[in-house]
Amino acid sequence: MSEISETGVVDAVGKDLFIGGKWTSAAGGRTFPVYDPSNGKVLCEVADASPADGVAALDAAVAAQPGFAAVAPRERGEILRRAYELLIARNEELALLMTLEMGKPLAEARGEITYAAEFFRWFAEEAVRIDGGYAVAPNGSGRFLVTKQPVGPTLLITPWNFPMAMGGRKLGPAIAAGCTSVIKPAAQTPLSMLALAGILAEAGLPEGVVNVLTTSDSGGVMEPLIRDGRARKLSFTGSTSVGRKLLEQSAEKVLRTSMELGGNAPFLVFDDADMDAAIEGAMQAKMRNIGEACTAANRFYVQRGVVEEFSRRLTERMSALPLGRGTEDGVVVGPLIDRAAVEKVSSLVSDAADRGAKVLTGGSTVDGPGNFYQATVLTDVPKDAKLASEEIFGPVAPISVFDTEDEAVAAANDTEYGLVSYLYTSDVKRALRVSERLEAGMIGLNQGIVSNPAAPFGGIKQSGLGREGGTVGIEEFLETKYIAVSL
Repeated sequence: MSEISETGVVDAVGKDLFIGGKWTSAAGGRTFPVYDPSNGKVLCEVADASPADGVAALDAAVAAQPGFAAVAPRERGEILRRAYELLIARNEELALLMTLEMGKPLAEARGEITYAAEFFRWFAEEAVRIDGGYAVAPNGSGRFLVTKQPVGPTLLITPWNFPMAMGGRKLGPAIAAGCTSVIKPAAQTPLSMLALAGILAEAGLPEGVVNVLTTSDSGGVMEPLIRDGRARKLSFTGSTSVGRKLLEQSAEKVLRTSMELGGNAPFLVFDDADMDAAIEGAMQAKMRNIGEACTAANRFYVQRGVVEEFSRRLTERMSALPLGRGTEDGVVVGPLIDRAAVEKVSSLVSDAADRGAKVLTGGSTVDGPGNFYQATVLTDVPKDAKLASEEIFGPVAPISVFDTEDEAVAAANDTEYGLVSYLYTSDVKRALRVSERLEAGMIGLNQGIVSNPAAPFGGIKQSGLGREGGTVGIEEFLETKYIAVSL
């Protein structure tokens, strides 16, 4: 991509707050910089919202709620369908914008734009399928009417690693259900959400239905809105530590919450696994988004009979991955999001090596500008290594060996997290048996990608509450009302 094209896609995006259908400067004209993680250069400045700006955004969402709740489900669905078509039509420019602010290779960015668009298409269809019920009371003296209504104004907080897809995953069902929202993207990657706001407006979304706050002070701006009492739901994707704080804040006004939090996914490979499929799945589960994903395979447990072959073949694949700026042809390993991310990954690898793990490939940072870390494979990772308990969020694959099925399941479940687990075996009985024993909200059975707009995404234990996507995703934005009818 040329420099002119990069400048063009950045220039085309609104840099102000999007409140009440209007682009609005932050109080005092405050801004903050957005950086290119591949070289540390400033891409642009965007509005830096204050707590007062946050209240203005919530005001707009509250004012728009009654009118939007009354919009026909079909029309809400048509708005989402038009937004889907606009995302697909502008995939290239949106993908470049995402690569510039987040770092992922263009091929992955294109895939994410398509993934985000699919949430709009899916929930466009779900908007007209919100159902209720009619039943005779058990004693025959009355009737039960059950209906679904939008929960009301919602607060949405999205992460930096999937800046467009996480917006689609939350805004799709909110709009389909008839909820207005205030959405705050991560400070590292605000441009994709600002671009999405423009697309939704172009698709015909009424003013005030979606309001976008960009800010360098997430807690200072969002906490007052959570405690305000007028918002009725909070949906958050991010770390478990931040999720805990948000749950505490939400308890004051008893906000309905859905939390998609951290992960520490195990990847189990049994002796009878199809090794070609296991290696391919490992590359997908580990290297999607440069490993910066809550669903990323974090701990590889391989049965002793195949651990040597698996380690050798995974090392061959990982060591051959091209590293560089995400806009360059063929690049697979782009930069991590910031310097702190590089330092964390480097520290985890060093800790494992100091405890006896063997580095088969990679294991170090890259000289020069940008936040790069080499694709890395380690074997003989001890149980007390920090890699075994902390989310890596980087291109590092630590391999440990197991002998028995019970041993593998115990190791996989030995974590506070329970988002996703991956399992490779050719034994159908073992596949079902182990899948049922794994403590995770999602299982990748002989496949390395579980995310799909048509499936319920979410975890158990400290990986979160609620589900996003699938037929249950819209339920998170609906209240059930029961009407008792006397005859």
